[in-house]
Amino acid sequence: MAKVYVFLADGFEDVEALIPVDVLRRGGVEVVTVSTTDFPLVESAHGVNIEADLQFEQCDFSDADLLMLPGGMPGASNLYAHEGVCQAVMAQYAAGKKVAAICAAPAVVLAQLGVLDGKKATCYPGFEKALAEAGASYTGDLVTVDGNVTTGEGPAAAFPYAYELLSQLVDRQTSDQIAEGMRYKHLMA
Repeated sequence: MAKVYVFLADGFEDVEALIPVDVLRRGGVEVVTVSTTDFPLVESAHGVNIEADLQFEQCDFSDADLLMLPGGMPGASNLYAHEGVCQAVMAQYAAGKKVAAICAAPAVVLAQLGVLDGKKATCYPGFEKALAEAGASYTGDLVTVDGNVTTGEGPAAAFPYAYELLSQLVDRQTSDQIAEGMRYKHLMA
């Protein structure tokens, strides 16, 4: 079974964290939400308190198939300010394992860490300059995959981003079945 860690920092964008968590769990992926604060409760950008499964200090990310960074502000900035998150992302990327970020997180975290140098990526409109400065090619797509890095544009991309991650971690058939069961395919018709 694939294993994913989702980092939650105060100010994370609700749907960019919780839709992928929901979709991946429906698809049989083990998903662990990780608080990067001093408490298990993490407050979203819209004032929703979420109790993470574990606190950062309780985790060993060596078994991660994917590390995921939700966007939102100041959530993405809070992730980048967390030294442990940055070290975990760099170790994951250096090992050739999967890293994913959505909305502001590709620009605020991945770009600043050098992960996007020479890669295609997307992010929330207005953050494109940070991608270019980091040596990335901005696609403007809802979801962009380049090697072991997957990026999503913003809240509206949460479902296609989640289904893409599920297809990478399990398979396309399972992803399509989950999308159909959640009536996502109905939207695209």
